[in-house]
Amino acid sequence: MASKKKTPFDSVKVLEQIEEKFEMFQILNEEGKVVNEDAMPELSDEQLQELMSRMVYTRILDQRSISLNRQGRLGFYAPTAGQEASQIASHYALEKEDWVVPGYRDVPQIIWHGLPLAQAFLFSRGHFQGNNSPEGVNVLPPQIIIGAQYVQTAGIALGLKKRGKDTVAITYTGDGGSSQGDFYEGINFAGSYNAPAIFVVQNNQFAISTPRDKQTKGKTIAQKAVSAGIPGILVDGMDPLAVYAATREARDRAVAGEGPTLIETLCYRYGPHTMAGDDPTRYRTDDMDTEWEKKDPLVRFRKFLEEKGLWNEEKENEVIEKAKEEIKAAIKEADDTPKQKVTDLMEIMYEEMPYNLNEQYEIYKEKESK
Repeated sequence: MASKKKTPFDSVKVLEQIEEKFEMFQILNEEGKVVNEDAMPELSDEQLQELMSRMVYTRILDQRSISLNRQGRLGFYAPTAGQEASQIASHYALEKEDWVVPGYRDVPQIIWHGLPLAQAFLFSRGHFQGNNSPEGVNVLPPQIIIGAQYVQTAGIALGLKKRGKDTVAITYTGDGGSSQGDFYEGINFAGSYNAPAIFVVQNNQFAISTPRDKQTKGKTIAQKAVSAGIPGILVDGMDPLAVYAATREARDRAVAGEGPTLIETLCYRYGPHTMAGDDPTRYRTDDMDTEWEKKDPLVRFRKFLEEKGLWNEEKENEVIEKAKEEIKAAIKEADDTPKQKVTDLMEIMYEEMPYNLNEQYEIYKEKESK
């Protein structure tokens, strides 16, 4: 038997040492108890209540959106239940002037950033008005191409830097998105130019039906930051305080000129990948669902706030009723929005209509007038 060749270095040991550094950052455990007092973010009682309100509202929005989709009143929809801490707490750490570059599951963040709820519903229906953000609402339309938002974010962040803005661009993708070339290109470009970007990977364990351990041999996704020369952190994505603290620290570093950060949030989506026919029972077990339900971000945060006397059933019911009323009004507004026409799409595509489309435009305009 041939002896193993001796090498002047141990590359396996180097990898193991790197991977060991990426321990999960947590502040609240599953019982809502603080386990990392030193890391507690400086949030007032009112801010803690607001964060909880937004998470509860988002859970109701998810439930109603699923129902509306099943009724045929919404089009494409990707459920968000289970990811409220990852999505809402990270967004809560931002400022109004920051840019949010979402994936298709990240509609809640752009709603809380200022996109009217009715427009979010129109986006789901494929209506062009759903992508027409109001002036001053710094969001891009949800990206359908997996991972493409990472490249967009790198570009936006570089633009912010060149303009001398004290703002950041944040983007989101899933664990599956971290396997895309755009993911690596985005974090590498932003790192090279020290651009103020925050890259979030919401590791909800499955890219549709592909489990996370099939995506990469890496022990964590956060460690991929090392290859781009930027900081990376693994966060308990079911812990809103940990997600907030990690995102806020990343933002503070970015506006101070210290460049981008990669944040991996360990979380779980309770529903299907999308409402377009995915059946999670084919690739997830009941035991896995039960295990993650015990980590529910709303339950965890609720226990924490109740212990502090900041939350109760009455407050939660108020938020639930408000959400239902606003959703009802928004879907009616979406229903009342004029149907989009072919001529609408041609008009918004070009500032000056190309000569070869003028004739087609007149044909459609005549048809639509009848």
